[in-house]
Amino acid sequence: MALFKDNTALGKTSWVFSAGFAPSQSTGHEPEFTSRNTLCLLNTSQKDACVQLMVYYDDADPVGPYEILVEANRVKHQRINDLIEPQAVYLDKPYGLVLESDQPVVAQLYYLDSREGQLTVSHLNPAPLGD
Repeated sequence: MALFKDNTALGKTSWVFSAGFAPSQSTGHEPEFTSRNTLCLLNTSQKDACVQLMVYYDDADPVGPYEILVEANRVKHQRINDLIEPQAVYLDKPYGLVLESDQPVVAQLYYLDSREGQLTVSHLNPAPLGD
């Protein structure tokens, strides 16, 4: 059980990512090499976590909330490209993400870009937020 010494779950309830971008073009086999952003969430608590996600753009109103369930003591990898309700996330546009969770979670944004026939992969760390 991954808990702090005082038996609280690891992570925070608020996370911010300011450098999102989901390309529309890809090369290589689908779905393994589809260009994408993936939100990686870890829930070490004994309760399921309901994560609400808002997407912010430079030239459009924020969209959301998108709801993502992360079961207790589990990890969830959610492709940003697959978020459809309440509106599909725009591809080929920079965006930022704000996450609010009812349980502490650990969050990271994974970026895979296969547009130019070569593979670019990175992990984006969130901006620090106080809880």
